Amino acid sequence: MSADPVKSGDLLADVPARLDKEETAVLAELPGARIERIVSTGQASPPGFWYDQDWTEWFVVLSGSAGVRIEGEEKPRILAPGGYLEIPPRVRHRVDWTDADEPTVWLAVHAK
Repeated sequence: MSADPVKSGDLLADVPARLDKEETAVLAELPGARIERIVSTGQASPPGFWYDQDWTEWFVVLSGSAGVRIEGEEKPRILAPGGYLEIPPRVRHRVDWTDADEPTVWLAVHAK
């Protein structure tokens, strides 16, 4: 009998309380998409750094909170649990801040 092809897990299990740097775990690699769980504990994009990607990125905050700035916007978009963004290719963006008091857990989908 072959192994069970169905994968399962808990996105909020084993979340570290403190990290020196953001933690990224690839949950699935699918044709045209990669799904990741990201854990941040106060991290932000380095000063002057902007993500500028060739693919669409969709993400949702599952716990904690974050401020994501889109280039050209005056203020960051504040994401709390349940808040999500879909960022098209070549739209520059950065993480201004993540919650320093509790882990911020993201579910991210990178689609080409």
